[in-house]
Parts: sequence; structure tokens; C-alpha cells
Amino acid sequence: MIAQRALLAAVLLVVAAGRGAAAASGQVSTSRLANEVPQVRAVWQGSEVTDLFKEYNNIFRHGNRNAASHLWVHFLLERSEQMTNTRLLNLFGGFCAVSGSPVRPSDFNRYKLTLDRVDGSGKVAGFMHYCCWPCVCDTQDFIRVDTRRVATSDGEKTYNFAVIGNPCDHEEELSKPFQDAVGRGMSMLRKDAPEVRCKDGVLEGAPLSDHGYVIIGMFFDAPAALNAPTALAVAGPGAEQPGRMTEVGGAKFQDEREYEAMCEDRKRNGYNSGMGEIFRRVASISPVQIPSALSAIAGASEVHVSGCDSSLSGSCKEALPDGQAAAKGATGRLVWSESPGHKDDEL
Repeated sequence: MIAQRALLAAVLLVVAAGRGAAAASGQVSTSRLANEVPQVRAVWQGSEVTDLFKEYNNIFRHGNRNAASHLWVHFLLERSEQMTNTRLLNLFGGFCAVSGSPVRPSDFNRYKLTLDRVDGSGKVAGFMHYCCWPCVCDTQDFIRVDTRRVATSDGEKTYNFAVIGNPCDHEEELSKPFQDAVGRGMSMLRKDAPEVRCKDGVLEGAPLSDHGYVIIGMFFDAPAALNAPTALAVAGPGAEQPGRMTEVGGAKFQDEREYEAMCEDRKRNGYNSGMGEIFRRVASISPVQIPSALSAIAGASEVHVSGCDSSLSGSCKEALPDGQAAAKGATGRLVWSESPGHKDDEL
């Protein structure tokens, strides 16, 4: 029974990993939920983050930038065809995805994080530039990774992006009063995050990822060593030391693990630093739900499970507690290998 359960778990992990690799290489077509971001005709000459900063008042027209990094993203993507890949990446480093604050990217404000992909295919390591360390904690709790194909002057390329759920799924939450975490009395998100605006359930100005999530920033590629099985032994050895720089594959950064204790302390104190609860409240309205291991079967052509029949009796039933019902909605096929022959069960 234990062996059967382990076998099935291994099968599902292999399927999920395979689907992730295939999707990354373009071998598997995914459901494209990314919305269109029309290109602007006017030529924009900006090439440095300081040029992006000068557009602040054109980007944020209804108030401040709190929890509204999607508008920075929109500005860049609607001009992407004017830019080389290098120029686009450089400009995406010019703002904090969590707070929306303008940022001058540097080694010191480059943080390494390992986050879940939204399709359930596993975790991926990457970099983000922040305005301050508490953004590490908020990223770990709410931000996930998805892809979107972007046209640049160098051609089309698929990028990894930092994403959150759509707060306009429950627009009423923006008007609910709450006690401000940093002692400014009662407030509400419509006041504290005025650029988080909804229309017919859509977050205004928000570019969406391939799985339909709100893009709030770039999840910059990390050296291959940080995505290797031994990655945990590579970066940030020893006791936690916030502010310590790590170097891997020529990239210098701060590791998220250096801030574990500080994130826990911040949580105990009601998130009274960084943006307080503003971003957290926006992101928690409709958080990204990562698919279970079973749903990762979807899209695979076949999954072979030896030693089980389609009735899922005995140890096989225990290995898959919810039976075939747990796999409803998947588009693949479970092939239960029997002796002799096999049976195919469409899911």
C-alpha cells in the first residue's frame, strides 16, 4: 500500500515536471487568457529607469501608486515593440512590484525568491527588485509566477512574470473599513490604493498572464544553479544575516531565507512595516490557487500506473483517496496496467 502510494505520487510529480518543461519549450499549447495590450503609436525614447520615473503622473492619474504596479507593467508592455529585450528588462527593474514605488535597480535591492508556478508544475527561482525588505514577506505569501509572450524589437519572447489574483473578483472588499496597521486609524482600500479600480469585474489597466492573473512585475531569470536540486545548499549558508550579499553564477543578490525571522516578527506585529497591510489586503481578495498534484495531470496525454485496475480497489484506492473523482476535469488519460493488457479510463 505504501509502495503504491509512493509510486502514484512519483508518477504525478513526473507528469507535472514534464508538463512544465514542455510548456517552457513551447511544445504544449496552453489556454491563452492573456488580454491584448495594444501598442501605442507615439515613439517613447525612454531607456533608463529615470525616464520611466518621469512618466509617474501619466501612469498614476487617480492618486498614488500603492499596490498598483500593474500600471507600470501596462505602460511598458504597450510600448514593448519599440524596445529591445535588454532595454525592456532594464526598465522592468525600475519599480517595486509590491509597493509600486520607483526603484533604482542594484545588486543590493535584488532579492532571490523561489515561488510556485500558477499551473502547479512546481517552483522556480528568480529575482525581484524591491523598495524595502518587507516586500520579501508579502511576495512569499501572495505572489506566484506565470508566463506571457511579449513582442519586442528583437522578436517575441516568453517571460516569467510576478502575478496575483484579480481583486475585482470581489470589488466590494475595496470599500470595507479596516484598522490601519501603522497607526493611522480606520481606512479602506479605495482610499489607500486609489489606482486599484474595477470596471465590470476587471482591474483597469491590468495586463494578464497566460492563465489570466494580474501581472505586477517581472520575475527575472536566475542562474541555472539556483534552480538545481542542490540550490538550497548554494545560497546564503550559515545563520540568517539580513543584508548579506550572495553571489551565484555572476549574479549578486540577497536571499529571501535571510529574512525568515524578520518576516515572522513582522507577522506577529500586525505587518507594521513596509506597506503595512495595503498590498496584502489587495492581494488577499482573490489569492492565486495553485492546482493540486492530481490536477497537474491535465494536459498530459497518458499517465501509466502499473499494478492498478480501473476500479481503484484495495491499495490503489488508498493511494488515490478520492478515486477518479479527484481527477475530474483533467484532459489526460490514466492507463491502469493490468495482467494481461490494460484498461484506458478517460478523465
